[in-house]
Amino acid sequence: MSHTPDTALPADQARHGAGYSATGPADDAYAGDSPVLHSTGGDWERLAAEAVAHPEERVVVNMGPQHPSTHGVLRLILELDGETVTEARAGIGYLHTGIEKNMEFRTWVQGVTFCTRMDYLTSMFQETAYCLAVEKLLGITDQVPERASVIRVLMMELSRVSSHLVCTGTGGMEMGASTVMTMAFRDRQHLLDVIEMVTGLRMNNAYIRPGGVAQDVPPGTVDKLREILPQMRAGLVQFEKLLNENPIVKARMQNVGVLDLTGCMALGVTGPMLRSTGYPHDLRKIAPYCGYETYDFDVVTWDTADSYGRLRLRLEEIRQSLDIIEQCTDRLANNPGPVMVEDKKIAWPAQLAIGGDGMGNSLDHIREIMGESMESLIHHFKLVTEGFRVPAGQVYTAVESPKGELGCHLVSDGGTRPYRAHFRDPSFNNLQAVAALCEGGQLADVIVAVASIDPVMGGVDR
Repeated sequence: MSHTPDTALPADQARHGAGYSATGPADDAYAGDSPVLHSTGGDWERLAAEAVAHPEERVVVNMGPQHPSTHGVLRLILELDGETVTEARAGIGYLHTGIEKNMEFRTWVQGVTFCTRMDYLTSMFQETAYCLAVEKLLGITDQVPERASVIRVLMMELSRVSSHLVCTGTGGMEMGASTVMTMAFRDRQHLLDVIEMVTGLRMNNAYIRPGGVAQDVPPGTVDKLREILPQMRAGLVQFEKLLNENPIVKARMQNVGVLDLTGCMALGVTGPMLRSTGYPHDLRKIAPYCGYETYDFDVVTWDTADSYGRLRLRLEEIRQSLDIIEQCTDRLANNPGPVMVEDKKIAWPAQLAIGGDGMGNSLDHIREIMGESMESLIHHFKLVTEGFRVPAGQVYTAVESPKGELGCHLVSDGGTRPYRAHFRDPSFNNLQAVAALCEGGQLADVIVAVASIDPVMGGVDR
């Protein structure tokens, strides 16, 4: 490298014995017209001596940020001794969207459209946790109609199955098993069809609202669910036959990414990672919400605390969620009713309904507001533009997302917007276990271990 030498030696270099010597261009064919600067002595000699004294190969590599191998824009800084990982650190922040801060500048209802975009695979869980917190501040938890709670449970369990399928499918793809990916996304398509049928969107739905849900499920939803449930169960059996006792899967996943109960408790790890240690922690059972205490399902646990145990656990959780979805279809068929609280200071004057062409508001909705009731028009205008007021206070609510405990902490100053909204996203806490899972293992096992965490960076960064 060619430089223009300084006339005086810097003081710090002189103290360390470092020196520079300049030579003419003729001494280096690549120097051009510039003199060549040679560095000698000091730190260079020390580093060379260390390299000779420690001849083993030590390399620092960056994995990511890229999507296919890390589920999002996650950067892993790994120090390697040959193929062994001696140090692992997770670098986050590459998907920061400022969602929590933006929510302070929107009404309580508009906040749903922000938090639904955090973990884009579990939108319904963020919406539910947020709305439960708002309802608790409003003091209307017991006023939410039963049908609305059933729909919430239905949408959450559909999302849980979808999230587990993405985790299993992408994890298989990262290990080179593309068949697992295609099978997972084949079955997930059935779920997305139903979610789109109900909400109009496949993701980022903003469907669950404070006081209930945006609209009732359209005609034919129950029949559609009863049609896809046998297909989903058949697909799950195919998964289990392909994966559970597959010697390649077991060789790649058993005793990889081990984190015992003590490690989970120390790091605040929840969800399938915690339950894979044998600890049956599930908020749907220990702190039920949305009527989960009335549903028949089991909390799945495993006893290996490794990546293979988390795979088996997630597959069995899919089966339990399908059972809950089937119970929801029976309740929807037998329980007609409103899907929003009756308080007109919180609920819109007429239930939001999609028009017959699948676009815009229904004519009945428009007629109620624009043509029949001046009071409805005034309420509608104030609710949509200004929003309702929430009494001052703070609250924390939590739901069991596919990745673990998803909490929402809201602070209200009595206005029409949150003073503070903060979410405890399980991916953020679970990702702190990267070092414990990966250090001491092989480089190739890092992919398996991180995939078993199932992190989604949209929830981590917020």
